[in-house]
Amino acid sequence: MNSAALADAIATEHDMTKAQAKSVVESIFKAITDAAAEGTEVSLPGFGKFKVQDRPAREGRNPRTGETMDIAASRKLSFQPSKAVRDALNA
Repeated sequence: MNSAALADAIATEHDMTKAQAKSVVESIFKAITDAAAEGTEVSLPGFGKFKVQDRPAREGRNPRTGETMDIAASRKLSFQPSKAVRDALNA
């Protein structure tokens, strides 16, 4: 499912236009992105949590040549589903 399909599902379920639903979906994504950029955890009860994880700089290897190389530190956004979501997936 992509964002357009998600917006269509919301529009159908809540008697909205597709443009209104797309605006809502984009606003939600923007709010999650903004919170993650600040390092804030986003918790959606019954769905899950979005967390920012810091990855330290490390040394790795180029798989083609075997040469060692430095991998820069980075930040990663991870998602941890709620128990209800995990149970729905494994039912």
